[in-house]
Amino acid sequence: MASLQSRIPTLSFSSALSSTSLRRHPSTAFPSGPRRRTTPKIQSKIREIFMPALSSTMTEGKIVSWIKTEGDLLSKGESVVVVESDKADMDVETFYDGILAAIVVGEGETAPVGAPIGLLAETEEEIAEAKAKAANSAVSTPPPATSTPETTPSTPPPVTSTPPSAKAAPVVTDGPRKIVATPLAKKLAKQHKVDVNKVVGTGPFGRITPADIEAAAGISPSKSSVSTNVVPVAAAAPPHAAAAPPKPAAATTFPEIPGSTVVPFTTMQSAVSKNMLESLSVPTFRVGYPVTTDALDALYEKVKPKGVTMTALLAKAAAVALAQHPVVNASCKDGKSFTYNSSINIAVAVAINGGLITPVLQDADKLDLYLLSQKWKELVEKARSKQLQPQEYNSGTFTLSNLGMFGVDRFDAILPPGQGAILAVGASKPTVVADADGFFSVKSKMLVNVTADHRIIYGADLAAFLQTFSKIVENPESLTL
Repeated sequence: MASLQSRIPTLSFSSALSSTSLRRHPSTAFPSGPRRRTTPKIQSKIREIFMPALSSTMTEGKIVSWIKTEGDLLSKGESVVVVESDKADMDVETFYDGILAAIVVGEGETAPVGAPIGLLAETEEEIAEAKAKAANSAVSTPPPATSTPETTPSTPPPVTSTPPSAKAAPVVTDGPRKIVATPLAKKLAKQHKVDVNKVVGTGPFGRITPADIEAAAGISPSKSSVSTNVVPVAAAAPPHAAAAPPKPAAATTFPEIPGSTVVPFTTMQSAVSKNMLESLSVPTFRVGYPVTTDALDALYEKVKPKGVTMTALLAKAAAVALAQHPVVNASCKDGKSFTYNSSINIAVAVAINGGLITPVLQDADKLDLYLLSQKWKELVEKARSKQLQPQEYNSGTFTLSNLGMFGVDRFDAILPPGQGAILAVGASKPTVVADADGFFSVKSKMLVNVTADHRIIYGADLAAFLQTFSKIVENPESLTL
């Protein structure tokens, strides 16, 4: 503790050099004799350990485990706690020396980004004060709001409405008014020589109906005209009725299934759900393309003993094709402009326990195939142990999703937010094909589907990219150069 106490203390100048004492004792404000030293007042420093933002999409974190316990002496830069973000588990370090005086958020609990999760004291004398502060903060935390008749009405306030007869009555004005009539009403008015300008409409918002024309012509309403005048209640409602509070979502009315179990989302599943909802705001289109894989399969058998995976081959082929079609590697994030990305970073979807993550092969077009495959293995191991760093999963410019190893022949992938396109790869299967001379043969083919952002990528762009990708796969020797 000697190193902690040797710090420069915070001084309090409220007693010896206050302006009040100078005014009251002008003769002794600056004495000619030796100056009298005063003992500085040391203020306690209880610092808070905050929940960090481990990624750009993280809004809250979950405490996986505390590496240190209360009372442990900490050094600056030492790992204190393991936090689960929306993508990975990461160690959180302390920025100060001190003693872990109190743990505010325990293991398994969550806290929003920026909230205190622990308290750090400088001296042992401050530990009790820190514990009291932690207890007071826990007591002062307001309980979640509950719906009560006094605070939140269970039913929306009544909407004042007028009787149907009053709603149907038009507003009488002295000036000219716009005449709105149904097509059938106009036809009947022409047949019976009725001036529609003198007819008062009883339909929604003063619309003239066939029944109004027949009434003006002195004809009793027919069955057809009466049925035509039937308007849904929602259409006949006044404009202000649309502003009424919405009814509860239909999801809350789903019947409970006996014996079912409700499992809350994990942090990663919540992040995936949020990203999927964001993707719905992007206008996308999909293009499929068959690719012959005989040459690629032969190359894979040669390089497989050297540790090269099929995923690495496909990622390398996609990166080489993207280098020739930079618009497919572009991204649109604000709906007003798009960015040509300087790097080709291939994100590859990987299923892990409790969620989905996309490790990123950065500069995949520039990496050697064998180095790329080695890098991919390292990323997969880190992903499954939840040790990926943020730049290793949030820097993708193009995504590859491969379900071919499961026998899936085709599927559509959902476009990740912030990217221009995602490639869905199906299984390679023997297929009967015919050549230009009409001779049949059997070749291995796989179907690839690309989902793209139609704001920046058009059909011709995507078709050209797929043609290039197909040529690379059908002649893959360049991937090993």
